[in-house]
Amino acid sequence: MDIVNLGAADGLPPVDWTEVVEKLDASSAPAPDAHNARTTWLVTVNEDGSPHVTAVGALWVDGAFWFQTGAGTRKSRNVARDSRCSIAVSIRDADVVIEGDATRVTDAGTVARIARAWADTGWPAEPDESGSGITAPFNAPSQGPPPWDVYRIGPRSATVVLGSECPEKWSSRRHRPCERSPAS
Repeated sequence: MDIVNLGAADGLPPVDWTEVVEKLDASSAPAPDAHNARTTWLVTVNEDGSPHVTAVGALWVDGAFWFQTGAGTRKSRNVARDSRCSIAVSIRDADVVIEGDATRVTDAGTVARIARAWADTGWPAEPDESGSGITAPFNAPSQGPPPWDVYRIGPRSATVVLGSECPEKWSSRRHRPCERSPAS
């Protein structure tokens, strides 16, 4: 396993892979109040067709997921070349995977509205000077410097796995949005 410490420039130590494997082997789950209790995972398509999976600080607003990233990141390059992606999150009693297309959003009003939504969750995002990206006093080290581009993923389909205390009661659902006429 090759380890690339994306936080090295900020003085952060690398993650101990052995500890991660031990927790995976033990089926360790985060505590409800843990920082990663609501980690959202974005999957994009690498140039060779392989998946690229990364944690993102995504929001669910107006029936879509929104994420931000620096222009030089792998996820940014991937969605510029192939907009197909998936986003996954665990919610209370269910795991959800949304499939769709990532679209960069540059409309100043929309960017400002989504920046306010991030600020309402505690991350002090705001529109940059151009209004087409966002900035904040901090972000994940791997995002690069601001401004960061904003992307919207409208669901093309969703898979929901409901959970309970007994694995035999788990249930999986796949959903596709209905086509609606302009009159509906």
